[in-house]
This record gives sequence, structure tokens and C-alpha cells, in this order.
Amino acid sequence: MTRDRTSSACSSSVPPRYRATVVRVPPAGAAAAVGHALARTGARSLVVPPGLPEDLVPEGAWSLLADVPPLTAGQLDAADAVVTTVATAIAVTGTVTLDHGPGQGRRVLTLLPDQHICVVRADQIASDVPEAWGLLDPYRPLTLISGPSATSDIELDRVEGVHGPRTLDIVVVGGA
Repeated sequence: MTRDRTSSACSSSVPPRYRATVVRVPPAGAAAAVGHALARTGARSLVVPPGLPEDLVPEGAWSLLADVPPLTAGQLDAADAVVTTVATAIAVTGTVTLDHGPGQGRRVLTLLPDQHICVVRADQIASDVPEAWGLLDPYRPLTLISGPSATSDIELDRVEGVHGPRTLDIVVVGGA
């Protein structure tokens, strides 16, 4: 497996019906890609978890909300977006995995804001689930995200954003 092939597979695994985007950027372009994702949705506020590398926070006209001390559920619900890093990503399924370590924040951070921007280093992308599982700490809580929140009612009408963000942006950093 090469990381280049794997990160390309991750980009092609996101179904087009989801409001999910995947972009690949060089390391110096990560903050700009986060800023572009925020601008695309018109976000005005951005939640920043503890431990998020400063070079991932874009310059711009949005309000930055640090989750220290922890923001209330009401503050998170009013926020437009959150940016996090990930523990790993899985190419074959297009899934990102959070273990809520530094830069990933508490689980609620990724559930209440309407947009979740995940920054994935190319070397964090595993080809399949067994490989990804081998990279994770079995004692940490995990959240697996394979697309924005969506569900269907009894009449099979699709409803987005009921159990989490309506918009998912993946920024893959590095690789070819």
C-alpha cells in the first residue's frame, strides 16, 4: 500500500449524495483550506478544541470559540462550525476516526455545530478497517464518521442534521 494511492481512494469513497467534500492540500495550505470550507458555507463562528495545532486555524472574519473552559451545549449549538484533527482515516470506506485526543475535542464538539471540518494528515490514512483498528488505542473512546448526519423518516424522506452536522469537510494534508 502506498499512502498516495490510499488518500486518493479516500477521496473517491465519499458518496456524491452526501454534503461532504474532500480536498487535498500541501501542509502550508491547510489553514487556507479550512478557511475556504468556512467561507463556502457562510460560517461566522468556529469552535477550536484544545490541542488543535495553531497552523490549522485560518485567518478570517469568523469568531473563534475555544473549548476551554468547556463551552455549553447552547454555545456549541449556536456555533456554525468546528475544526478537528483525527486519529486515523479509512480509505476504502471514506471514514474518519476520532479518539478525542488533542486537537479532536470532546465528542459533543462534533455533534452540535452544523459543519465539521476534519484535517487528516496523509500518513494517517489506512487502506481498510483492520489496518485502521491496528493504529488506534483500544482504551480510548472512538467516533467513526462516514458522512454528514442523515436519517429518513417513515416515508423515506431524507432529513439531514438531526444527529450531527449537515456538512462534512475533509482536508487531507500532504501526500502527492
